[in-house]
Amino acid sequence: MANQKKLSHKLQKVAGKIQQNRYMSAISNGLMSTLPFLIIGAFATLFSALAWEPYQNFIAPVKGIIGLASTMTTGIIAVYAVFFIAYKLAQSFEKDPLVPAATALLSFLIVTPVQTFDKVRALPLEWLGAQGLFVAMFIALAAARLYIWIVDRNWTIKMPEGVPPTVVKTFSGLIPAVLVALVFVVVAGLFMQTSFGTVHKFIYTYLQVPLEGLGGSPGALIIVLIIMQALWMFGIHGAIVTLAIVKPIWMSLDLTNLDAFQAGAPLPNIIGLSFWYIYCNYAPMLGFALLLVLLAKSKQLRTIGKLGLPGTFFSIHEPLIFGIPVVLNPLLAIPFISAPIICAILGYAATVIGLLPAPIGIYPAFGTPIFALGFIEGSWRLAAAQLVLIPVSMLIYYPFFKTLDKQAVKRELEAQEQEKQKQESATGTTASSVISS
Repeated sequence: MANQKKLSHKLQKVAGKIQQNRYMSAISNGLMSTLPFLIIGAFATLFSALAWEPYQNFIAPVKGIIGLASTMTTGIIAVYAVFFIAYKLAQSFEKDPLVPAATALLSFLIVTPVQTFDKVRALPLEWLGAQGLFVAMFIALAAARLYIWIVDRNWTIKMPEGVPPTVVKTFSGLIPAVLVALVFVVVAGLFMQTSFGTVHKFIYTYLQVPLEGLGGSPGALIIVLIIMQALWMFGIHGAIVTLAIVKPIWMSLDLTNLDAFQAGAPLPNIIGLSFWYIYCNYAPMLGFALLLVLLAKSKQLRTIGKLGLPGTFFSIHEPLIFGIPVVLNPLLAIPFISAPIICAILGYAATVIGLLPAPIGIYPAFGTPIFALGFIEGSWRLAAAQLVLIPVSMLIYYPFFKTLDKQAVKRELEAQEQEKQKQESATGTTASSVISS
């Protein structure tokens, strides 16, 4: 137990450093801030590309209009990402975040190539969507941090007292914004002299594509799940820690799928954030909760199961994790870690052989009900797969649940016996007092 506590303390320190790292936090919180736009774009894509001929015939006159919402949200998601990531980073340094965020957006647009079509200069969407997401993250962090560094050295224009605050903020950000913009003009110019031509092509070729290939593999998913569930076992929010690292990769894979779905092309990726939500984040704990409610002989476990079951339909697992508890419980370590991994393997295998379709890549809002999520991701078969994985999870948990239940029942009987003995002792003492008096 002492060794477990020491290990738990060390892991909490490491996880705490990851969570408190202002740059990782800025990326995670910035991407989370794009959620409204991702949801709007995802549903616009779903409504415009739903593969049902009568429906397509019905929306044919307005299909292009419906698609506008998708083009201006998920189609240019890198634009929103660079603004919000820089905004969150500036906030973490306790600086007014609006001008640094806008400066980061300007810097991103400076390094984004402009092309000429029939004598018309245009900014193509190619690097403003999923393919530009990694560049957006780097530019957001670099531009905002450089802006803050300049402000901290007081390289700003000071306005006299009595000037309206809006004017003061505008002029105080003028020199930092100009200097940051000049830096990225130089960066863009340097890359124009290379065979890549742009920062986008360089980062996409040497960083984003390899990371997507690694992050989209089943091996990487299993490693992420092991780390995630192991952290939970020590009382650390494993999803927050691991998703802070892999979310940009998985989101990029999902957005690529969403673009392919809208274009009517085959979906290129299986694993992504949507895959994790569908196969790993619901059925394992829902299956465990059902065992507690339906089969537990222990009053304590059955009560906790009843309290925790409703939340598991909406991906809320903390009442079970801390109520049973799963935390620091070696008996539940094997099913808690293995159940989501087995569900993921089954989902991946079923997708590879064509039994199930790949998720189309919609970023689900937190709390989306389990079966609704399957339908949202493009197919009733995904919802059915979530249903099938519940009894699979129950089978994985069952032998460990039986042992847990026996131990709980034994403790409850011992507690009842001790309480009975206390009452008998108290009754005997009262009777002796009466006789003595």
